[in-house]
Amino acid sequence: MTTTASASLRTLGNSDLQLTPIGFGAWAIGGGNWEFAWGPQDDNASIAAIHRALDLGVNWIDTAAIYGLGHSEDIVARALRNTSHKPLVFTKCSMRWHADRSIYRSLKAGSLAEELEGSLRRLGVETIDLYQIHWPNPEEEIEEGWAALEQFRQQGKIRWIGVSNFNVDQIKRVQKIAPVTSLQPPYSMLRRAVEQEILPFAQANGIGVINYSPMVSGLLTGKMTAERVAALPADDWRRRAVEFNEPRLSRNLKLVELLREIGSGHGVAPGVVAVAWTLRNPAITAAIVGGRSAQQVEGLAPALTFRLSDEEFARINAFLAEVV
Repeated sequence: MTTTASASLRTLGNSDLQLTPIGFGAWAIGGGNWEFAWGPQDDNASIAAIHRALDLGVNWIDTAAIYGLGHSEDIVARALRNTSHKPLVFTKCSMRWHADRSIYRSLKAGSLAEELEGSLRRLGVETIDLYQIHWPNPEEEIEEGWAALEQFRQQGKIRWIGVSNFNVDQIKRVQKIAPVTSLQPPYSMLRRAVEQEILPFAQANGIGVINYSPMVSGLLTGKMTAERVAALPADDWRRRAVEFNEPRLSRNLKLVELLREIGSGHGVAPGVVAVAWTLRNPAITAAIVGGRSAQQVEGLAPALTFRLSDEEFARINAFLAEVV
C-alpha cells in the first residue's frame, strides 16, 4: 500500500484542531520494563511505524508521559525530527514514576508543572496541541489539576485541554473552571459502558471524543490467537486482562471471525472493521489506533476511510447481543 484515499477531517470539540478519523496511538512503543508495558519493543520499528502512519495520511499522534516512563515521548520526538510531516501531538499527565520505576499519581499544580516541562523537553516542542489529564486520580485533586492546565493554556504552553477516563460528574466539576475540549474514554464493541451516559453527555456539550482501544488492545485485530496470548511476554499487561483470558477469550475470538468475514468482502482486516464500528457512534470524533511496525500500520490504515454499511453494523450488533 502506498497511499489511502483522502480521509475527511473532523473538528475536535470546541477547538480548531482538525483530526483524521484515526490517530497513531503511542502506548505500546513505550517499550517494556514498566507496570503497563506491552513487552519489549524495537525503537527503530516504532519510528518506522510512525513515519508510515504519517505517510498514509494520519495527522495526529497520542502519547503520554507515563508510556515507557518517558520513552514513548522520546521516540515520537525522534520520529518527528526525521519527517517533513507536521502532525498534531497530544500527550497526557497525572501518572508519574519514582527512581525505582514504581508509579504514583498526582494532580497537584506543582507536580503538573514539572510534568509539562518534562513532556515539552522530551517531545522537543514549545507548545503541546492537546494536553490531557490521564486519570481522575487522586479524585480530590482534579479541580486543582484542571485549573493548572487552564493556566498552562493561558501561558501558551498548551493549545487545548482535555480529560481521559473521566465520568460525567467529574467532567461537570471541571467544566465550572474551564471548558473541556475533549474526552478520551475506552470504547469498543467489548467495552460499551460509555454509551449509556458519557458519550451522550459529551455530544450534548460539544466535547470532542477520542476513543482508545477500539480493537481492545490488539485482541480484535485478527492477529491474536489463544496460542499467541499464551506466549505474550511476562511484562505484557494483557496477560492479566479479563478479555484475554477464558472464558471470554474464546468468545472474543469468535467475534473476530465475524469481523474477518465482513472485512474480507472489502479487502480489510478485522481490526479495521472494529475501528469502523466505534466510528459509527455520532459522539466519537476519532479513534486511537496503535501500531508497533510499519506493516501493522499498513494493515490498519484503511480505517481512515472504511465505513460499515447499515446492514453490516446491524449484523455485528446482533452477534454482540446474542454472545457478548
